[in-house]
Amino acid sequence: MFYPSLLWRMPKTGEKTIYLTFDDGPHPATTPIILEILRRYNAKATFFCIGNNVKNYPKTFELIKKEGHAVGIHTFNHENGWKTRTADYVKSVVEANELIHSDLFRPPYGKIKHSQIKRLKTLNLNTDSQLSTLNSQLQIVAWTVIAYDWDRDLSSKQVYKNVIRNAGDGAIVALHDSFKSYTNTIMALPKLLEYYTKRGFIFKAL
Repeated sequence: MFYPSLLWRMPKTGEKTIYLTFDDGPHPATTPIILEILRRYNAKATFFCIGNNVKNYPKTFELIKKEGHAVGIHTFNHENGWKTRTADYVKSVVEANELIHSDLFRPPYGKIKHSQIKRLKTLNLNTDSQLSTLNSQLQIVAWTVIAYDWDRDLSSKQVYKNVIRNAGDGAIVALHDSFKSYTNTIMALPKLLEYYTKRGFIFKAL
């Protein structure tokens, strides 16, 4: 893999486990519906949040945590790492973490430079972000399967098939809780949860 230091899947533990993740939120319309669907199946997930969205929708962000889900950083303004100077990219991550407080990070678009990985891996969340209380290093998270739920040229049925054809035990599945993905995500998610639940899978946060 081009990015071997990133987390692409979780190790198998003897339980059949899927790790659902949601990028680009929180969104005041999409996120609460996703949370309600997850609640029905007793499923936990990880939400990689954009700092500016957390700033604009703090109540929705707090609802994610209240429901017992994990949160991660998705930069402050959804920067494309390939098009952003390393210093600016790291600054965006630090700024987002002042609101999110997590040691999990997912690069938007999955695009990140090796120089950015190196800098983020050595980032001290205590000294680089005054509001952070974490001592651990950032874990940069990729995905095993991406659902393409944001692609409006795809139907929710195609999104569903993208996942079930490729995601097994230990898979990290990338979905979205954004306005753009609203219809596909909301329609595909219950079917995915039903499919895997019937096959004895559980859903955990990272």
